[in-house]
Amino acid sequence: MQRILSILLLLAWPALGQNPPSSLSAAVASDQSFDQVADAALATMTRRAEELKIHGVAVVALIEGETTRAWTSKMVVVGTIQNEPKGENRGANLLAIAYTKAAEMAVTLKDSGNARRPPMTGETGWQGGLIKKGRTGYLIAAFSGGPSEDDLKVSRAGLEVLAGKL
Repeated sequence: MQRILSILLLLAWPALGQNPPSSLSAAVASDQSFDQVADAALATMTRRAEELKIHGVAVVALIEGETTRAWTSKMVVVGTIQNEPKGENRGANLLAIAYTKAAEMAVTLKDSGNARRPPMTGETGWQGGLIKKGRTGYLIAAFSGGPSEDDLKVSRAGLEVLAGKL
């Protein structure tokens, strides 16, 4: 029913003298919403992290259009949201790190840690996040919790799901 209403709105928009928003066009073009695809990508990332025996936080996001003005994102905790402090180690907020990787990509439109410039305040410059141009904008997948090489493997698994649908 929602798909039928979206199609009717898309067809009616020109009669109002306006172009339909890109998000409506994308919803009609795709049988799945961002939430559905994001859930599938996060489930795939969770499985990959478990295969690698790492815990952390997975984030996926969609930036509609050519420049970052807004995004839609979802996240999931895979085992733990933080590493507790121990001795001299201050611990780590894995959610913050995953979103920092995603934020760096939203600004640079390059994989995290590959901006080809020094990290700005608020960025870590750490690898572990991947970005790709999709049909309606940029797709982001980021993971934090393991070594950078493993974070990249988890992110790659999620990005493949996003890129196959969006």
